[in-house]
Formats: sequence, C-alpha cells, structure tokens
Amino acid sequence: MYYKTLLFVVSIILFGATIHIQAQTFPASPSWNIQEPWKKNQLMQPSDLASLLRNPKMKKPLIFNIGVMEDIKGARNMGASSEKENLERFKKVLKTLPKTSFLVVYCGCCPFNKCPNIRPAINTLNEMGFTNARLLNLPENIKIDWKDKGYPLAP
Repeated sequence: MYYKTLLFVVSIILFGATIHIQAQTFPASPSWNIQEPWKKNQLMQPSDLASLLRNPKMKKPLIFNIGVMEDIKGARNMGASSEKENLERFKKVLKTLPKTSFLVVYCGCCPFNKCPNIRPAINTLNEMGFTNARLLNLPENIKIDWKDKGYPLAP
C-alpha cells in the first residue's frame, strides 16, 4: 500500500512539473479566446519601427511609452496608463493631435496577457477615433523583443 501511495504522489508531482515546463515554453498569449482591444492590423512589428527610426528619410511616428520601462529612441514617456492620472495626461496630449496622426504606443513591462498598461491606452486611442494608431508588438517584454535585438533606445 505504501508503494502505491508513493507512486501516486510521484506521478502527480511529475505531471505537475510537465505542465509547468510546457506552460513556460508556449507564447505569452492566453490560451482562451479573449477579444483584445487592438486589431491585428494595429500591431506594429519591432523591426518595422526600428527601420523607420534608423532611416533619416522616413517620417517618424509619434511614439508614446505608456508603461514604466526604458524609452525607445524618440518616445515620449507618459507613465503607466493603468494609473488614472497618467491616462488622463495621455488623453490631454491626444486631444491636441489630428485623428490621422501616425502614433505608436508601447509598454514592454511584461507579456501582453499580463500587461496592465496597453489595454487602457489602446482603448483610449480607439474611443477617441485615432485611425493610424499602432501598438508595438512586444509580446514578451521590451528587453527580449527590442533591446536584445539592438534596436534604438533613448540615450
């Protein structure tokens, strides 16, 4: 009886460890089908933004850091948009811009499915009617998806 109980306990532990390891290897998106506030065409790839920033002949978007991480070159730091006063400050800036402005927002604090800042910012842009707003696609974080690739950061 003791060996059966021990075998059962060890099996449960190994099963749990397998699930944990497997969960850590999949992309950082939720496994359930949640409707995000951004559309696929609103996601901007980091390589595309880096190319724009490195090409002096290209028109640069207005870049807003809506989180608490490092600033990308040319970004305006608005603070974490999950905080009401920062979101209000972001709205105040947006009210001064044409609705067709080329805007890019990013956070990069953590994986998209855990980020408290991207949804309030994207919801605000959508509610205010901005038609050329993009969310920088940093699905893991700014270190992995931007900095480690050598893309430009603010000095």
